[in-house]
Amino acid sequence: MRILFIGDIVGKAGRQAIEGVLEKVITEHKIEFTIANGENAAGGMGITPPIAIEILDQGVDVLTSGNHIWAKKEILPFLDQEPRILRPANYPPKVPGRGSGIFPRGNGLKVGVLNLEGRVFMKHLDCPFRVGEKEIELLRKETNIILVDFHAEATSEKMAMGWFLNGKVSAVMGTHTHVQTSDERILDEGTAYITDVGMTGPLNSVIGIRKGVALERLLTQIPWKFDVATEEIELQGVVIEVDSKTGKSKNIQRIKVPLYDGS
Repeated sequence: MRILFIGDIVGKAGRQAIEGVLEKVITEHKIEFTIANGENAAGGMGITPPIAIEILDQGVDVLTSGNHIWAKKEILPFLDQEPRILRPANYPPKVPGRGSGIFPRGNGLKVGVLNLEGRVFMKHLDCPFRVGEKEIELLRKETNIILVDFHAEATSEKMAMGWFLNGKVSAVMGTHTHVQTSDERILDEGTAYITDVGMTGPLNSVIGIRKGVALERLLTQIPWKFDVATEEIELQGVVIEVDSKTGKSKNIQRIKVPLYDGS
């Protein structure tokens, strides 16, 4: 089974990449299931119900998220209504939404998706390792094809999660930092791993934000409003090939697809 995981969609530019090249990527790589992190799809921070539906309608099967999922308050009731959008599973009980799900495919297969958030340099949430282990036990009752979006800041925490879940899931994919790393590999017990899948949005920027705005924030320490850049738009992510019978991964490939290739 060939699965596409798309790095953090940032603002309108990221949505333009989804609209412009996702169909091409799905066709060229023979993708059977698509996941995307959408927590920054609305103006560079947060996501709204109309934008979530727009992305899902364009070929994404599941939207994951992270710490910015709460930025747009109108998304809160939608998290309970739409099972195809996830928030990190290690938030406190009774918060809106769900942290994992089972998604049937037309060929009879089921794909499990789990969303977790790190704690190093981030919020003091429940332990993602312990919560993840419990969630995976439940998912494995229905499928052995399980993919994890670990939304975290520290590379060490992401790597630790990869080794912790090695052999228990099909893939552990890092998000949040918006910079695609070159450490993709298949761990020794069959789990695909990458520290960060990258960003779907404008490369001529500071992790998606206009360079001038980002520099002003750093130089003055005044929290200027984020302003998403618009130039050099690219879809970044990974394509993972999973053995449908065992749930183990056979290959992981980084992809970078520009919206405008000059042809």
